[in-house]
Amino acid sequence: MAEDLVIRGGTIVDGSGAPGVVADLAVSGGRITAIGPDLPRGREEIDAHGRLVTPGFVDIHTHYDGQAVWDSHLAPSAIHGVTTAVMGNCGVGFAPVHPGQEMQLIELMEGVEDIPAPVLSQGLDFTWESFSEYLAVLEGKPRDIDICALVPHAAVRVYVMGERALALEPANQADIAAMRQIVAEAVQAGAFGFSTSRTISHKTLKGDSTPTLRAQEDELTGIALGLKEVGAGFLEVVSDFNLPDAATEFAMLRRVAEACGRPMVFSLTARHDRTEAWRELLALSNKAAAEGVNIRPVFPPRPIGILMGLLGSQNPFSGAPSYKAIAHLPVPERVAAMRDPATRAQILADDRISGSNFPLITRLSFERMFPFGDPPDYAPHRETSVAAEAARQGRSPEEVAYDMLLANEGQNFLFCPLTNYADFTLDASAELLRHPNTIVGLSDGGAHVGFISDGSFPTFLLSYWGKQRGLPIEELIRRQTSDTARAVGLADRGLLRVGMRADINVIDLDALALDRPGMLYDLPAGGRRLMQRARGYEATIVAGAVTYRHGEATGALPGRLVRCGA
Repeated sequence: MAEDLVIRGGTIVDGSGAPGVVADLAVSGGRITAIGPDLPRGREEIDAHGRLVTPGFVDIHTHYDGQAVWDSHLAPSAIHGVTTAVMGNCGVGFAPVHPGQEMQLIELMEGVEDIPAPVLSQGLDFTWESFSEYLAVLEGKPRDIDICALVPHAAVRVYVMGERALALEPANQADIAAMRQIVAEAVQAGAFGFSTSRTISHKTLKGDSTPTLRAQEDELTGIALGLKEVGAGFLEVVSDFNLPDAATEFAMLRRVAEACGRPMVFSLTARHDRTEAWRELLALSNKAAAEGVNIRPVFPPRPIGILMGLLGSQNPFSGAPSYKAIAHLPVPERVAAMRDPATRAQILADDRISGSNFPLITRLSFERMFPFGDPPDYAPHRETSVAAEAARQGRSPEEVAYDMLLANEGQNFLFCPLTNYADFTLDASAELLRHPNTIVGLSDGGAHVGFISDGSFPTFLLSYWGKQRGLPIEELIRRQTSDTARAVGLADRGLLRVGMRADINVIDLDALALDRPGMLYDLPAGGRRLMQRARGYEATIVAGAVTYRHGEATGALPGRLVRCGA
């Protein structure tokens, strides 16, 4: 009988890091059935001559916890070759939840991940209470990619401790036992592990810290032992690593990992205020790995930065009272108002910092603010910054930034790297990409819809580091396929092998490029989100079904909820 699909004559880059080989690849029943020359014709064929044929990408740091409930198309990840996404990172999510606590979780997600509360309130019906009930809801909706879910610490803590969790009180032994049981039962039901946040950057829009910020070691250890009991799952941690210092914080997390014997991953970026901290943490994780403790850093392939503009939720003047007075206007009307000399003078004279509810506003500087351009430039030269341009013109940086926002009828963005651009280069990412113990990720797909567009990380990895910087394509493919899949316990994907799940990309590497982000207004309640498309993906295949051709959805929805251990 004919195979369901044959991909003909492509260069098979199988996800192992091995050199590519020209061959055909056959698929039936959602699995790869043959790889070799001159395979018989299939019922459907894709001509891949001159193209790369790769495993589908596995992104282990996303935030589709809400979108996966209402949307079958998990863009942006799905349009950048991702076929499996792990969500529930950073300790935030929507289960478990007591009736009446829903807004507490929504407000936290709004502040931490920039998904507006009206969007979440309309998009989520909260027909669940337990995490297993939430998984059942997720399982009932077809999608264009597979999803895996982590149990979020903040939701668990609020569920068990209520207002005491929001007040950042320490958990008592009864609290810890209850949280441990909830997490263990969630992993038994199919969760892939547990996530927590220990960073001061994670706050609600009201300025309240994430409920997990001050969780003590006994609490983290107690919960982690729930994973040990089940014998499954991994831990995901976000931390500032400065309480009181990086080594002390890391040592505590290492003890947690040692106690439970489960893998742990943590976010690692080159900070701008402590420029060598990432090297210290890398060395500590290397030492742990050498001593048999599985703690791996997850790092971004480019700066994590925000896009400030009139189209998005933030710009340099969002906190200015005079700007707030016109912020509700449609962009064309706002541009016209901002061009009025009197309005311009007032906005520029206002205090734009103290009136802002954006927790990162104090970390932004005009020295690290750049015109974004088209094509987008994620590695801008220092001399192109707003501050440098202002110095050349003999004007204030505020004036220059103001005019940049108004150019192109208010459609422009300013790119503001927050981390991973301390020395105005991507050297830190380059070093981490060459390191065997690191994991590439942190795309935050599905989050930061109004000012960050990092769901395009997989495309950037190939188009920038492969095409422009010359890193081996086979290694870059391995980095976001088999490496990420194995890191989270997915054994049936990430490699092009007979018997493996048929999650596949067909890529025209010569054409692969990122488009300039734009704004869509397609979220529940009319919410907006930045969306960045790509060129060069000729086909994306999930479980043997072609979900995207040339970047456009086919309508096929073979994606499912993946349960840990299933």
